[in-house]
Amino acid sequence: MRANTRLFGEIDIEEDKIITLESGMIGLPEFRQFALIFDEEDGIEKASVMWFQCMDDPETAFPVMQPNLVKPDYNPTVNDEMLSSLGQMTPECTYVLVTLTATDEAKDATVNLKAPIIINTDTKKGCQMIVEDDYPVKFKIYQALKDREKRAGE
Repeated sequence: MRANTRLFGEIDIEEDKIITLESGMIGLPEFRQFALIFDEEDGIEKASVMWFQCMDDPETAFPVMQPNLVKPDYNPTVNDEMLSSLGQMTPECTYVLVTLTATDEAKDATVNLKAPIIINTDTKKGCQMIVEDDYPVKFKIYQALKDREKRAGE
């Protein structure tokens, strides 16, 4: 399917790559269809920052990343009832993303660990939920990314 996006222009998105959030994003329930856009050279596992592109509105895209890149011990407590609509969840098909807030100063960039996006990669269904744990809405990531780069270079 052809998608017109504000950030990437017109791009091709395979139908089987569309992720459905039945309840939309928190605060944006009308936006339900998304595609995850990342640098294919890096691959999804190595991409630091990806874009969660809304297919319902070409102007809407959220920068996202895998939380374990900045908080390796991230393991939120989630409401199993909310996940039931996503289909059978296993560690192999569970993919978690957090939204990123970029700032003018890289050292002030944050991710929202309180409201992850949880995706079942088998069913292509997802949801954004507020977790029960005491994770921050604004978790600074600059030092965590620098430490990760340093470990990768060793």
